[in-house]
Amino acid sequence: MTAVVTIAALRAGTKEAAVPEDTDHDTVLDIRELSVRFGARTVVDRVSLRVRRGEVVALVGESGSGKSLTARSVAGLLPETARSEGSILLAGTETIGATEEQLRALRGTRAAMVFQEPQTALNPVQKIGTQLVQALRAHGRIGRAQARARAIELLRRVDIPEADRRVDWYPHQLSGGQRQRVVIALALSGEPDLLIADEPTTALDVTVQAEILDLLRTLQRRNGTAILFITHNLGVVAEIADRVVVLRGGRVVEQQPVRELFATPHDPYTRDLLAAVPRLPGTTTTATSPEVPAAPSSERAAEPLSEPTAASRSDFTATSRSERTVTSRPGAGAALRPELVTAPPVLGIEGLSVVYRSRGRTFQALREVSLTLAPREVIGLVGESGSGKSTLGRVALGLVPAAAGRVVLQGTALAGLPGRELRALRRNVALVHQDPAASLDPRRTVGESIGEPLQVHRVAGGSLLRAKVGDLLESVRLPRDYAGRRPAELSGGQRQRVALARALALAPRLLVADEPTSALDVSIQAQVLDLFADLRAEYGFACLFISHDLAVVHRVADRVVVLQGGSVVETGTATDVFVAPREEYTRRLVAAVPIPDPSARPAPAAEMHRCAPLAAGG
Repeated sequence: MTAVVTIAALRAGTKEAAVPEDTDHDTVLDIRELSVRFGARTVVDRVSLRVRRGEVVALVGESGSGKSLTARSVAGLLPETARSEGSILLAGTETIGATEEQLRALRGTRAAMVFQEPQTALNPVQKIGTQLVQALRAHGRIGRAQARARAIELLRRVDIPEADRRVDWYPHQLSGGQRQRVVIALALSGEPDLLIADEPTTALDVTVQAEILDLLRTLQRRNGTAILFITHNLGVVAEIADRVVVLRGGRVVEQQPVRELFATPHDPYTRDLLAAVPRLPGTTTTATSPEVPAAPSSERAAEPLSEPTAASRSDFTATSRSERTVTSRPGAGAALRPELVTAPPVLGIEGLSVVYRSRGRTFQALREVSLTLAPREVIGLVGESGSGKSTLGRVALGLVPAAAGRVVLQGTALAGLPGRELRALRRNVALVHQDPAASLDPRRTVGESIGEPLQVHRVAGGSLLRAKVGDLLESVRLPRDYAGRRPAELSGGQRQRVALARALALAPRLLVADEPTSALDVSIQAQVLDLFADLRAEYGFACLFISHDLAVVHRVADRVVVLQGGSVVETGTATDVFVAPREEYTRRLVAAVPIPDPSARPAPAAEMHRCAPLAAGG
C-alpha cells in the first residue's frame, strides 16, 4: 500500500514509510486498494490514500489519470457501468457495496462535492435561496422560515455581499465567483466532514480564484473541514494543499507533503508535471535546483504519438511597431526582419467603444480602447470577467460592431464595409475557441472540419483538399490518418490541435485565441504553447491572445494590454507589466497569481489550521 503521512509527521516536516494498520480517529476518509473497472478496462488501479480532519489533500494528474473517478467513488457517484473494488471508509462507514439508501444518508452530511462549473450545479430557474432551503430540508427536519434564515447565514459564511437580499436572486444575476460561493454554501448545508472539490477554480479569473482559495482555507481552519482537492493547476496545489497524491494512468506514482513534493519530487512523471508549470518572472521552484535535476530524457515516460513531447522552443521575438524595440525573454522569439518591423500593422484600433443593448437597457463593454498589432506580434489581453477581453477579440474579427471609434484590419476600415467585402476580409482572420469540443461539429470527421474553410473559400477540393488537410494535421503534430476520426475519439489536447489546424487552414494574418489552454492539463498546455510558438514562426501570423492565466500570457506575448471595466488601464511589454506593474489593478492581478512554490506561502497550511480552534459542527 502507498505510504501515508501522519499528522505528527506533517508537523515535524517528515514523512513515514509505513501505513498504520488501523485508521485513527482523526481520519475522515480512508481509501485502500480502490480499483474501478469498466468491463475489462481498469481506470483506477489499487489507489490508497487518507484525508484527516483539517487537512487538504490534493489529487493531481492529467486527464484520464483517475482523479475524478476516485473522488466520485467516495460518494457512490460512479456511472452504472462502473464496478469498484477495495475499501472506502468515509467517517468510519464503508461505502463500497453500500446501498443507495445508505449512500444518500452520507451525501451532504459526511461528504459533499463542489463541482468545476457552478452553472451546471445550480438550477437556473430557481432562486439561490430556494435551492439552499431545499438542501437544508433534505438533510433534516427544519421549518421553512428557519431554513431561510440558515440559508442567509450560509451565504454570509461564504462571503456573499448583501446576503439577505441576494438570497432571492437567480444564479444568472451573480458573477462566476459568486455562483461558485453559492455552490460551496450548498455543499456546507449538511455540515459535511469532507469537502470534495473537483477543479473548483479552473474556470475562474485569477483574482476570483484567489478569493475561493482563501474561502476554502478559512473553512478548513475554522471548522476543521477535510478537503480532497482535485486539480491540474500545480500553482493552486502549492497555495492550498498539505499533501499531494499524484496519479498517472489510474495509479498512485507518488505522494508526499506539499513542500517535500515540490522540493524533491521522486517520480520522473512528477518532475515533468512541475517542469511544465508556466511561471511569472521572479517565481521559482526548488524542484529545478541543481540538487534535484529534471528527469533525463531516458527516464521520461513515453508519450503516445497523439500527444508527443513538445520540441525545444524556438527563440524568436515579435516586435511592437509602436515601441520599435526588441524584447528578449524566455518564450519570446527572435528579432523580426527589418521589412516586417516597418510593415503596416495587421490591426489598428483607435478610440473604440462598444455598447450592448437588450430590452431597453444598455451596457458599455468597451470604452475608448486603442491599440496597434504589428505583423507576427502577440498581444496578451488580460483582465477579470466582464473587462471586455473577448468583446475586443470579436471586434477585431468583425463580429461585433463598434459604437464609436475606428477599426482597421489589413489596412481596411471595417465601418460601413459591405457584407461581401467583409466576408472576403475575414479570410485573413481566424478564431481559436476556449473549448474545442464546442467549436468542432461532433458529426463531422476531423478532415471535414479542417477542410471546411478551404472549401467555403474555394481554395481546394478533391485530392488537393485531402493533401492540404494532411499537411495541416502534420503541422500541428498529428498523424495524417487522424483526418478520418471524429472529435469524440480525441483527447482534449488533440482536439485543441485540430482547432489550431482549422484556424490556420487559410494561413490567416490575424489569429484571435480566446482562452485556448485554460481547460487543458498542465503538461498538455505546455505542449500546445510550444506548438503555438512553432506555428507562429512557420505561418507568421499576428495574434490577440486572451487569457486569465498571467503566466501563460507572459510565456507567449510580446506586449500585454490590461483591461478593467472595458477600459485599458495599462500596457507594455509582458516582462515590464508583470515584473513592475504601474497600476494598482495590475498589481492586484499579479499578486493573485498562485505561486508554484509552497515555500512562498506566508505560513504552512498544516500549521495554521491546526493552531485554530475547531468549531463544533459546520
